[in-house]
Amino acid sequence: MRTSLSPLQLLRPRSLRDALRLLREERPLVPLAGCTDVYVGLNFSTLHDQRFLNIWGLDGLGGISADGDVLRIGALATYTEIIGSPLVRRRVPMLVSAAREVGAVQIQNRGTLGGNIANGSPAGDTLPVLAAAEALVELQSIDATRKVPFTTFYTGYRQSVMRSDELITAIEFPRIEGPQWFRKVGTRAAQSISKVVMAAVRADRPRIALGSVAPTVVRVPRTEEALAAGAALTDAQRMLQEEIHPIDDIRSTAAYRRRVSANLLAQFWGDTA
Repeated sequence: MRTSLSPLQLLRPRSLRDALRLLREERPLVPLAGCTDVYVGLNFSTLHDQRFLNIWGLDGLGGISADGDVLRIGALATYTEIIGSPLVRRRVPMLVSAAREVGAVQIQNRGTLGGNIANGSPAGDTLPVLAAAEALVELQSIDATRKVPFTTFYTGYRQSVMRSDELITAIEFPRIEGPQWFRKVGTRAAQSISKVVMAAVRADRPRIALGSVAPTVVRVPRTEEALAAGAALTDAQRMLQEEIHPIDDIRSTAAYRRRVSANLLAQFWGDTA
């Protein structure tokens, strides 16, 4: 019996090197692990890809470790693993806060940090954290490894510098000095897609990143510079509203997102004073 899934092809590599070889030789392939977004696309018949590469469980893509000032989180680390990691709780507590906001427990058990990055939704809960933390995304192909600053990873809506023969293998966080802060605003308290999400670090020059207010997650350098120079909060709020580019969509309006973003900036600045 043929079904809607019959045309789909799933390749199962035996190792990370095997997976990278298949990506090079069998293109196009879509890597999948937790499948929390792939299954949604299958369910609603919006998924156009037909050939997939199963990387779930491959050695070399998981784990959480520290080497001096650098925290390394494997691409297949799940949100549940991030929430339970003493290393992450101590070094990047705002990432733990973001992981707790992702879906339900079932999604947290399957969804991965690498998958959130690869999916590239501007509403991704963890992505503003990576931008504010100035994390590095490690990309690996069969013959090379490179590290890309997360702030330059995306080139447009769901588009990035990652090549079709590369996998996200890990995310590296430098030591973060200063209080960290995270807030997500959604339709309800749990299991909602964000209307606005903000992550920030209060340092000599504050680092502020937002999701759901532009085609990609964004930093707001003019606002950061204004706060670092001692500008009044109201001036910084006005500058923030000029820097972001939200849209009207099914979840919210551009005007609401601008107002909420300004309110979140004030809350961040007050909470970390």
